[in-house]
Amino acid sequence: MPEPTYGAADPAAAISVRGLVRDYRRPRTSLRRPAPVVHALRGVGFDVAHGEHFGIVGESGCGKSTLLRIVAGLDRATSGTVMVDGHDITDLPDRRLGFLREHLQVVFQDPMGSLDPRMRVRDIVAEPLVAQGHADHEARVVELLEAVGLTRDAADRFPHQFSGGQRQRISIARALAPRPRVIVADEPVSALDVSVRAQVLNLISELVEELDLTLVFVSHDLSVVRHVCDRVAVVHDGRIVESGPTEQLYEDPQHPYTQTLINAVPTLDKALAGVTAADLAGRHDTLPDGQEEG
Repeated sequence: MPEPTYGAADPAAAISVRGLVRDYRRPRTSLRRPAPVVHALRGVGFDVAHGEHFGIVGESGCGKSTLLRIVAGLDRATSGTVMVDGHDITDLPDRRLGFLREHLQVVFQDPMGSLDPRMRVRDIVAEPLVAQGHADHEARVVELLEAVGLTRDAADRFPHQFSGGQRQRISIARALAPRPRVIVADEPVSALDVSVRAQVLNLISELVEELDLTLVFVSHDLSVVRHVCDRVAVVHDGRIVESGPTEQLYEDPQHPYTQTLINAVPTLDKALAGVTAADLAGRHDTLPDGQEEG
């Protein structure tokens, strides 16, 4: 299947990416040889409409987190164009990205790594508001904590006093604090126990729907993306190899890599088949030579 192609960047889209390339140079191993180049992204392009829930899925090392960081202004592309709400952010210096910090917020994979352990939750959630110059933010902090399912007394505690799922709720509250229009979530449930993943996914879905936000959701798990996204792009080896409505792509994948991802999704039938095969193999191995099972 050919890679998706795009024309000029769409200034009316919430996010519009065209021809995005990101190369990294590894450290030299020899003075006689040039530093090797790693091609993280190879001409990526896509559009995300306002209010859309857009998924980016692929295995570790495929380039999806690099793509997220460039869209969020945390990294720079080697070439290509990134537009957020009609603003070309491709070559803007950090000092001119203030609007992006208010417009777009990121929920990172590891909540413990993204929350300052020396700060109380009150100060963590209020940090974006302080950066914007809001002096009175106490009511907003309480409102956000309640919105993510935490009580107001959580504001006086430190991150280590919470479970992993609760810490990710705090991260979501902080991301919502400056009232952004776009939420970018980078593997937000992969570090959580299976028992709380669905709760956090449902919370993200409910909040972005209620607040009419645009969501870009990055994951290696296609079943997770299916749960929260309307449309998905599959990234492999730094390229988008297939994209389309989530259910259509899930039910009728065209690219071999997409088919591989779907086949890797655990299901009850696969689990039962695997247990039965292993059980039969084990029972066969324990039978005496020449004796058949009755």
